[in-house]
Amino acid sequence: MLTSRAVCRKLAPLIRTSSTVCRQNVRRAGLNNARIPACVPAAHMSTGPLGGGGDNLKYALLVGAAFVGGITYAVITLKGDQRRYETRLSEISTRRQRSATPVQTEPPAVEATTTEADSTPAPPQLPSHAPYLLIGGGTASFAAARSIRARDPGAKVLIVTDEPDLPYMRPPLSKELWFSDDPSVTETLRFKQWNGKERSIYFQPPSFYIDPEHLTGAENGGVAVLVNKKVVHMDVRGNKVKLDDGTEISYEKCLIATGGVPRNLQVIERAGEEVMKRTSLFRKIEDFKSLENVSRKAESITIIGGGFLGSELACALGRKAAESGLEVVQMFPEKGNMGKVLPEYLSNWTTEKVKKEGVKVITEALVKSVSYRDDKLEIQLKDGRLVKTDHIVAAVGLEPNVDLAKSAGLEVDSDFGGYRVNAELQARSNIWVAGDAACFYDIRLGRRRVEHHDHAVVSGRLAGENMTGASKPYWHQSMFWSDLGPDVGYEAIGIVDSSLPTVGVFAKATAKDTPKAATEKSGTGIRSESETEDTAASPVASAAPAPAVENKDEYGKGVIFYLRDKVVVGIILWNVFNRMPIARKIIKDGEEHADLNEVAKLFNIHED
Repeated sequence: MLTSRAVCRKLAPLIRTSSTVCRQNVRRAGLNNARIPACVPAAHMSTGPLGGGGDNLKYALLVGAAFVGGITYAVITLKGDQRRYETRLSEISTRRQRSATPVQTEPPAVEATTTEADSTPAPPQLPSHAPYLLIGGGTASFAAARSIRARDPGAKVLIVTDEPDLPYMRPPLSKELWFSDDPSVTETLRFKQWNGKERSIYFQPPSFYIDPEHLTGAENGGVAVLVNKKVVHMDVRGNKVKLDDGTEISYEKCLIATGGVPRNLQVIERAGEEVMKRTSLFRKIEDFKSLENVSRKAESITIIGGGFLGSELACALGRKAAESGLEVVQMFPEKGNMGKVLPEYLSNWTTEKVKKEGVKVITEALVKSVSYRDDKLEIQLKDGRLVKTDHIVAAVGLEPNVDLAKSAGLEVDSDFGGYRVNAELQARSNIWVAGDAACFYDIRLGRRRVEHHDHAVVSGRLAGENMTGASKPYWHQSMFWSDLGPDVGYEAIGIVDSSLPTVGVFAKATAKDTPKAATEKSGTGIRSESETEDTAASPVASAAPAPAVENKDEYGKGVIFYLRDKVVVGIILWNVFNRMPIARKIIKDGEEHADLNEVAKLFNIHED
């Protein structure tokens, strides 16, 4: 189809038209805003009157880019066709009137559509702006929200999480929930702590939060949680994010607390669908529910991984196996449980303890391949050993979730992973990172990334304070703990790496030296809730003359010191509880100690 300018070029040699005539005809056509195309040569235009000029007079009306009723018209009127010209103008006028008048056709169909729309509830109106936007719905985000509201009582905080649940604590998923006698525990998600008190896995009930659609108009502010939504893009210059459904939300201050994603073994990922659907990764509530269901039906479950999570799940399922006949296998490449953390002698002792819980432990196990054959999974080890099982739990570590790094232009640490932030947990001027995803600068121990509950609490709380203008550095040494059932547990702080030199000081344990007894005394099941609030000013050593016992056969309770350049950088309290403030102060002081046996007395481990 030729454009108006193309038509002009073809007719230009034949056109002898008055500009006045053109303008008059344009006005007659009701096209007052139309313009005569500039391509018509001025030398070919006539100033003769309308209808005059003799046989050789051509008159033309060429209208370009005039939109009438949604259609572009080019009207060309030649000599002797005045009647057709008038008819055309009449048609144009009629179409304009029709386009201006709404056409009502088939009333029943319109009514039916309206009725259907009225019966469908409108989707909730999401806030387009949040003064404080927290990405991620875990412990760090909740701690930040609580901290923000404490310093700014009228703050409006929006938490966006891709999980279907409100913020909850993760430790009970691999600890206390497995020891519950309630058959409906997967529905209630309530559990008895070692001290016998019952509580929910959720930090707060739903009534604590406000609906996201009410956040903007909340007079006193509040905390809203947007579930089942994932932030897929960050525009840091425009201070806004985009969700997976296309919704955009702007912010003033933003926290990234996206946590991490459980790793899997490549040999499992390459093994095919039948193997993958019989393999569990463990991180969320739905993972606990799924594995608990599997444990009721399967004859054998194999846990790959000898770290905190793998050992906790092995002990939990081992106790369950004693009642149901379930076979529980744990395999890992190290020589003993938690071999990357504990000194070898203590790792070996722990392995024997896990075996007593009913777990078949396979050490120095490197997985070569996994296949599905005859309704069983077959795990082929590199040394030729073969393990047959019904289900696999891969507990081989966590990969920090840094999906937003590219769109946000944020730096990811090449050594430790996670978003690289300063000592104030700041990645940019109005963006902070907390929890597992933060690679922060520890003013005492250097750059680190920590994957534990207490760190999520502490870093989230600090980020929230700094988002409200506190400008505090990360100085608090977070702790972590692990329980191998209600009778054996430990708490740790700082850098605990079995490759470092260690000094262990042990004593005989008593009935009060268990996780169960510790929580009965403190009144809390999540031990960091009490530990992180305490401080130690001047710890006083016990006057008990009992000598320190190193590397004995029975490690009932004790203290393990981890050294770097003769300075204590990490401490594990083995069945020693409520002494973490003392350990924290030792690391904070950063001093060399000539005799760590004397330092161990600060923990009163020789008291009965």
